[in-house]
Amino acid sequence: MSSLSLNGRPVAVDADPSTPLLWVLRDHLQLTGTKFGCGAAQCGACTVHVNGQPTRSCVTPLSAVGDAPVRTIEGIGADRVGAAVQAAWVAHDVAQCGYCQSGQVMAATALLQSTPRPTDAQIDAAMAGQLCRCGTYVRIRAAIHAAAASL
Repeated sequence: MSSLSLNGRPVAVDADPSTPLLWVLRDHLQLTGTKFGCGAAQCGACTVHVNGQPTRSCVTPLSAVGDAPVRTIEGIGADRVGAAVQAAWVAHDVAQCGYCQSGQVMAATALLQSTPRPTDAQIDAAMAGQLCRCGTYVRIRAAIHAAAASL
């Protein structure tokens, strides 16, 4: 039995320590907002925050998390910056199919927490590897700028 600080609450998890965090979240804790995309940390759909840093949960074993706090898309709205990003996503109609959007929101929130007024180049660098098959990158960038302006 492992314990995890998840979205601000302690959670007990009965999972093998080598289990990827993605599957602990989805299969053991029924938090299905974090998506499986590629399983190789290449697409970003599985991005969560571990100790405030965007982390690809598909390749991060439970044992690597330790006592670091984990925040998922289900808990990001409790954060002021996360709530601003979510509101901007809706206002800019970013999502089409929506599959990648939880990872996109998590990466954008981490960017704005570290860089409150990012340039286009900083946005592009922070969001590199967050793939969107629908190609809403222009709306993603606009939403990040709008979220930054609202803070």
